[in-house]
Amino acid sequence: MASIGFIGLGNMGGPMAVNLLKAGHTVTGFDLSQAAMSQFASQGGLLARTACGAAAGADILITMLPAGKHVLNLYLGDDNTQGILELVGPECLLIDSSTIEADVARTVAAKAASLGLDFIDAPVSGGTAGAAAGTLTFICGGSDQAFARAEAVLANMGGNIFHAGGAGAGQVAKICNNMLLSVLMIATSESLAMGIDNGLDPKVLSDIMKVSSGGNWTLDKYNPCPGVMPQVPSSNHYQGGFMVDLMVKDLGLAMATALASGSSTPMGALARNVYVSHAREGHGSLDFSSIFEHFGPRSK
Repeated sequence: MASIGFIGLGNMGGPMAVNLLKAGHTVTGFDLSQAAMSQFASQGGLLARTACGAAAGADILITMLPAGKHVLNLYLGDDNTQGILELVGPECLLIDSSTIEADVARTVAAKAASLGLDFIDAPVSGGTAGAAAGTLTFICGGSDQAFARAEAVLANMGGNIFHAGGAGAGQVAKICNNMLLSVLMIATSESLAMGIDNGLDPKVLSDIMKVSSGGNWTLDKYNPCPGVMPQVPSSNHYQGGFMVDLMVKDLGLAMATALASGSSTPMGALARNVYVSHAREGHGSLDFSSIFEHFGPRSK
């Protein structure tokens, strides 16, 4: 078993770190939120007073942070603070599971490589339910050696582990997936709303579409219509899950990537506009399936 440092114990990172504890690893965690720290300690985790404290002496360091600027600051430091790349041991494996710009992942990977350290970007898919159940999908970018070292520990937190390519490839694959997911969620929501407007039972309509040509993940696992599927955010007032604000962030990353590569993404651009409008209406902290309410159904 390994000694693991885990920085970022939020809605995703917290359950991931707990699954590492359940697998028998020693895990020392850090988060800026005292509530997150207390929750992790109640599950048997060790606590560090600082991010550097969590990294010190770790065989493996895992980070789950909000944005690229936080990843850069933590790993590389700034004029006032030393980056953790300068503090970890020479054999420490570095795994960043944040969803960030691919160029940021490449920058950190290059600096790590210059110090002889293995680093992979390993963003996840599967939401908070997948984090809690240990069934996340990890989408990894990095060297073959780094991926081989990371695979076993990632298996303690996920059911599907992919090596997408070199540094940054995990981030590109992740935002491609989330762009598709956003389009599917919007299309599923407007289809269900139209059915309800025309007198259909949304559960019956969902069952029809699930086994027909319109079938997709949102119908199978994450129905956006309240009351159709138990134990998903739509049946809990859209609480928990993957926030609208985070989907807006990921779609912004997707659009920036498309611009840089000259890719045509009209549906992705439209999805971003719809989600930005939804966030500006005050729904940024709700689960992204709350986009269903953006379309109705209309009152009779």
